[in-house]
Amino acid sequence: MKAGIGFLVLGYVLSQFYRAFLAVLAPVLEADIGASTDDLARASGLWFAAFALMQLPVGWALDHLGPRRTSAILFALGGAGGAALFAAAQGPVAIQIAMVLIGLGCAPVLMASYFIFARVYSPGVFATLAGLTVGVSSLGNIASALPMAWAVEAIGWRETVAGLAALTLAVAAGMAVLVRDPEKLDGTTRGSLFDLLRNPGLWLILPLMFICYAPAAGMRGLWIAPYVTDIYDADLVQIGQVTLAMSIAMVIGSFAYGPLDRLFGTRKWVLLPGNLLAGLLCIAFWFAPPTTLWSAAALFAAIGLFGASYPMMIAHGRSFFPPHLMGRGVTLLNLFGMGGAGVMQFASGPYFAHLSTRNDPEAAYAALFGAFGVVVLFGVAIYLFSQDRTD
Repeated sequence: MKAGIGFLVLGYVLSQFYRAFLAVLAPVLEADIGASTDDLARASGLWFAAFALMQLPVGWALDHLGPRRTSAILFALGGAGGAALFAAAQGPVAIQIAMVLIGLGCAPVLMASYFIFARVYSPGVFATLAGLTVGVSSLGNIASALPMAWAVEAIGWRETVAGLAALTLAVAAGMAVLVRDPEKLDGTTRGSLFDLLRNPGLWLILPLMFICYAPAAGMRGLWIAPYVTDIYDADLVQIGQVTLAMSIAMVIGSFAYGPLDRLFGTRKWVLLPGNLLAGLLCIAFWFAPPTTLWSAAALFAAIGLFGASYPMMIAHGRSFFPPHLMGRGVTLLNLFGMGGAGVMQFASGPYFAHLSTRNDPEAAYAALFGAFGVVVLFGVAIYLFSQDRTD
């Protein structure tokens, strides 16, 4: 079981990598194949949309087929196949199709881990295990920063992504061999997604679930590189350094959030101030914009730190689910989390283009990042009325 979970974590390392590597690749993709920032915002949004839309069928598959087949097959076909297509892309459309395939392939790997945690381990340690998984997997976020920039400069972006395709296929093979499915539950208990949605407590959690990951994902996954390039004239190595700082902060945040529910005896009153701070830090770009590259890097890092609440949000929602609907429950939450990030990525490209027609670059970016913060605060306001629940 532990070896199989190890390969699922490796799969999620690659998932974290793929959702964030466009930030570093943006300058070379624009120069080589004419992919604009708007094209890449759409590609990033498509990754999240494909990832999110797969959550409901993945949830059914986890409950009925188990995590081994679900994760190995999709990761091989979608993840490795999409990366191979990306490496051969000749234009923005091919990049977007490749990101859809990669999103489909990456969709089951985290939820397969969470499914095993929920079914095999004590409920009280779920948040810690979930945070640990995301924290370790955030090494992919780190690798997509400065190490990715070094690889692109050393061997080229096509060769780098082709190597990632081969690595993805190897990890999928490891999942197929080593992941072990939990024992099946008594088949007399039945239920559906609608049984989950009839729980009123869940509806006060879902709005913040929808938006909590979007600022960190959007900034780290795309907007941080154009921002530091346009405002501070950063080169590729400096882009890598700034994205690395935010990535490390997101890792620290994932580890830090995990055990706090057991430490303080609450999930709600850990999640609420953390997301409140993340929203206010986004708005700080609007009202107190940073004046240097490194003060901007510090602000991005702080957003990454406090915006890393995603695993504990999953843990809070999971506490409302019965065991026989655990697969569909955790994937429903993931649908909202990744779907929200995707919607914000889709909207951010046209919104920034609109802002740029009326404002200088600094004001346009400030308004974009401020909008992320306002939406988070809206989610926090609804979440304030949610029911606290721990295991």
